[in-house]
Amino acid sequence: MEKNKELLLKVYRNAVAIRAFEMAAHEQYANGLLAGSVHLYVGEEGIASGVCGVLNDNDYITSTHRGHGHLIAKGGDLKLMMAELAGKGTGYCKGKGGSMHICDMNLGILGSNGIVGAGLPIAVGAGFACKSFGKGQVCACFFGDGASNRGTFHESLNMAAEMDLPVIYVLENNFYAISGSQRELTKLTYLSERAKAYGMPGETVEGNDIMAVLDASADAVDKARKGNGPTLLEFRTWRHFGHWEGDPDAYLFTYRDRQEHEAWLKKDPIPKFRNDIINGNFATVEELNAIDDKVAREIEEAIEFAENSPYPDVSILTEDVYA
Repeated sequence: MEKNKELLLKVYRNAVAIRAFEMAAHEQYANGLLAGSVHLYVGEEGIASGVCGVLNDNDYITSTHRGHGHLIAKGGDLKLMMAELAGKGTGYCKGKGGSMHICDMNLGILGSNGIVGAGLPIAVGAGFACKSFGKGQVCACFFGDGASNRGTFHESLNMAAEMDLPVIYVLENNFYAISGSQRELTKLTYLSERAKAYGMPGETVEGNDIMAVLDASADAVDKARKGNGPTLLEFRTWRHFGHWEGDPDAYLFTYRDRQEHEAWLKKDPIPKFRNDIINGNFATVEELNAIDDKVAREIEEAIEFAENSPYPDVSILTEDVYA
């Protein structure tokens, strides 16, 4: 795809914002200020920022339990997100959803989801709606390597392919489904090969190379917009922390290899993307530093907003409940 300064700076800002938000959440959780479980996206920022960078405002996404990055990249409000993680009434879901259940229909964010693989069939529905509306919209469906072993994956990709739905299946392969490695759970080396079974194209991409993420995503989105059906994109990446905040593997390496972990840390997507932007003469160091500083201020404001917000009143306990 043809890249320009405006696009790359937007993607850079989102990648930096995701990292800063997650590091703040890491600290807030350690201090007992966040409610429920928190699954951090640190290390995987290149995927969400790159994929959402080529989406339009009226496009849709479905997310996962590790969804903060997807929401930020699609335009999510940092203040409302931090307040939701803290269980405050000013959060996206009035403090009742928490980290794994944030949505914003106005931004096309059809929800993060605590059930592994649950976003896959939702994306089929969104894709069917996009095709029916005929407005050139698409849906990007984020999910992990573990979800690709579930029945919802196979059923959803089969249906989307048969109906030529405008869905981009974004497989974020960090090689571990909680503690189970890809080597233990499947015979495949490249999970994108599963696309062949459904007659759709599949591609494996280095997820920590944001320029490559942009190229692959742009091609898949363009294909979908033209009515040529879905694509499965496998982005290989690595989470810098454990499965969730409390997973001892983050410090003790109970199931991941320390040397492999350290090798992946050297492939951090943000420094690489920063260098690519500078070396490509798209922006200066000063311009990128200014973005870093602005994001830092936005994170401080989000934390302050969450800390000063009230908890939801017990009187709204039964509101927003489907029955």
